Amino acid sequence: MPSVGIVSLGCAKNRVDAEMMMFQLNQAGFQLKEDPAMADAVIVNTCGFIESAKQESIDEILELAQLKKEGKIKAIIVTGCLAQRYNSEIMKELSEVDAVIGIGKNADIAKVVQNALDGEKVEDFPDKMLLPMEGGRVQSTEQHWAYLKIADGCDNCCTYCAIPLIRGRFRSREMENIIKEAERLVYNGVKEINVIAQDTTRYGEDLYGELKLAELLRKLCKIDGLEWIRVLYCYPDRITDELLDTIREENKIVKYIDLPLQHCSGKVLRAMNRRGDKESLLELVEHIREKIPGVVLRTTLIAGFPGETEEDFEELSDFVRQTKFERLGCFAYSQEEDTPAALMEDQIDEEIKNRRAEIITEQEALIIDNWCESQIGKDIDVLVDGFDRYAECFFGRSAFDAPEVDPNVFFTAPERKPRPGEIVRVHISDHIDCDLTGEMAE
Repeated sequence: MPSVGIVSLGCAKNRVDAEMMMFQLNQAGFQLKEDPAMADAVIVNTCGFIESAKQESIDEILELAQLKKEGKIKAIIVTGCLAQRYNSEIMKELSEVDAVIGIGKNADIAKVVQNALDGEKVEDFPDKMLLPMEGGRVQSTEQHWAYLKIADGCDNCCTYCAIPLIRGRFRSREMENIIKEAERLVYNGVKEINVIAQDTTRYGEDLYGELKLAELLRKLCKIDGLEWIRVLYCYPDRITDELLDTIREENKIVKYIDLPLQHCSGKVLRAMNRRGDKESLLELVEHIREKIPGVVLRTTLIAGFPGETEEDFEELSDFVRQTKFERLGCFAYSQEEDTPAALMEDQIDEEIKNRRAEIITEQEALIIDNWCESQIGKDIDVLVDGFDRYAECFFGRSAFDAPEVDPNVFFTAPERKPRPGEIVRVHISDHIDCDLTGEMAE
């Protein structure tokens, strides 16, 4: 059978979709190649969220087009959010592409790849709600950690965001199916599960008529062999005391919450179709920290949203100084077509947007530096990821660090060599930028 490589771009939710397509291809007999350049056909599972992500997807397709021109690969298949968003435009603009399919066609990926290899140009965009949410996966992360997608789509309808347009309405998976998938992952060696959705805190509302994330987490905690559970992408309006109590009380749930706030100005948040203001968000952050002592909070912010004044930005900057988020990313607003914000007046100059994002990022660097200093002298648990030959030491992540977005912990191990997937105690002695350093403590 022919071979297939997959390049998955963008978010963790997209990666899970890619893993499910890999399973379908494997079941159909295709050989899966880790290096796409060595495959007969290459799938680019694209991101279409913001301009930089779209450009990354296009650049990847163009690189593969050159390999196809050189005769190294035979077919290029485009899937994911960019394909769903722009449909037939992709093949019109990129003639080297052999197939473009919407997310509702993912279950038929093996047939699509075979047709493309047979010389057929494929374009198919069925209802996005047909996106498979259940099924096998070929894990593409390290063996000891994985993402667990509990829902897809979004009903929040933030004015800057095209996700509801691309992915459809919010829909939760059955709790029993989620638990079974988690058990399979753990059986195959996973020690850490990262719970994801566009909005994890909304989980269950559509299926069960009430928020069920806390109940789901408690059930996940009962899985033998599972060591860490991390909750990502929590919408601030649905942070309940039940959820906070669950995170505090369950030892397997790491004391880490990803809480994308986007802004703190009440005026800007209303324009984003989000609730709250600086005062209410400060109260929320304080409440979370009171309920879960030692919790590490991650957030994302948008600088330069249409109509953001210098006063609004100063309010945001002051908010960052006050909250001292241990993990924070700030992005310049991206004007996305077909979103309400793209049509708003008072669009802000690119240079100003980027500079404002840089200011927040520089502020956060100082906050993280101070937080790293506070960890010196402590012993912390670290999930071992591997050995860095260049640095000649081991590396991993603490409970404070989500995979792929947060810093690492680098450490020596004089007494013995820890295995990937093992959780060890590390005595922190220093830090290099955001990365903690130390020695394994026996």
